[in-house]
Amino acid sequence: MIQRIVYFPSLRKLLLRAGSNSASSKIGTNNCFASQPSPLRSHSSDDEYADVDWDSLGFGLMTTDYMYITKCCEGQNFGQGQLSRYGNIELSPSAGVLNYGQGLFEGTKAYRKENGGLLLFRPEENAIRMKIGAERMCMASPSIDNFVDALKQTVLANKRWVPPPGKGSLYLRPLLLGTGPVLGLAPAPQYTFLIFASPVRNYFKEGSAPLNLYVEENFDRASSRGTGNVKTISNYAPVLMAQIQAKKRGFSDVLYLDSATKKNLEEVSSCNIFIAKGKCISTPATNGTILSGITRKSVIEIARDHGYQVEERVVNVDELIEADEVFCTGTAVGVAPVGSITYQDKRMEYITGSGTICQELNNTISGIQTGTIEDKKGWIVEVD
Repeated sequence: MIQRIVYFPSLRKLLLRAGSNSASSKIGTNNCFASQPSPLRSHSSDDEYADVDWDSLGFGLMTTDYMYITKCCEGQNFGQGQLSRYGNIELSPSAGVLNYGQGLFEGTKAYRKENGGLLLFRPEENAIRMKIGAERMCMASPSIDNFVDALKQTVLANKRWVPPPGKGSLYLRPLLLGTGPVLGLAPAPQYTFLIFASPVRNYFKEGSAPLNLYVEENFDRASSRGTGNVKTISNYAPVLMAQIQAKKRGFSDVLYLDSATKKNLEEVSSCNIFIAKGKCISTPATNGTILSGITRKSVIEIARDHGYQVEERVVNVDELIEADEVFCTGTAVGVAPVGSITYQDKRMEYITGSGTICQELNNTISGIQTGTIEDKKGWIVEVD
């Protein structure tokens, strides 16, 4: 079942309204006025494509036409935001996000159907996850309706950057930032919510080829009672050293263990992990240190629909030895097969390719996301 959400007013009216507003303010200044965009101009046709070599698309930043911006003060609610031309934002040197890392981000994608229609996949789940993260980080957050509406506006404004069917997707990056000035450690007095977009295809340089992971024992991704279960910006830079070291050795990415015992699987740098043995699929439970991935959640439900037994539990690292398959899930990576994992200098190899559980699940979720498989769960939002 497709949720058909009609976008009104039209993009042209929206752009004209935004472009005619003469008031001005700067992001990060300590006031509560809505940020104003630079003058906007619409393209000659909503259906034209940007000048992109879609066949060579990877997962690098490609700046698009517009971004969405709104802000509010502490104790208030976010209102309707506005579109502005993609560009730099101005921040106070004392902004909470710069000094104390008070920020969150999300990631979701827009897909183009064969008939040209645009689809979002479970955007309300991203909105809910941002609200949960905002509560943990003592931040104001947009409502679920405002969040989803902002995504739709951003997609429509950048419609020409949504790749043709089968050539990729438009990655959407919502950001929630503490932009008000602070000196002492405290929540920022002002918050900015913005969304930018970039067309993307495969996240890993291997493309759709199997990944080769390295089990990291010297660095932790998250610790008990920390912030590993929310998508705060401060979770990600700490993984860079381990990731860079692993890539220099020829690995695709790093698989982390729990910080307490160093015996249980947690997740990869930017995605969740699954292991499969026969008809049983296991994934580490989201116990406070692991991010509750939306693709993870969807794959679990799809796998159960396909007759697999799925367990969310503690997964010991030694179980990697007996697994038939291993795969990763995430918005950026999709459902990615793992060809090998190296742990304490021992390399373990797994089944990949045709006929695997990974391929079955990837085909199903990709089909739902792109509209080639009927959505019977109400996961798809059609953007008009």
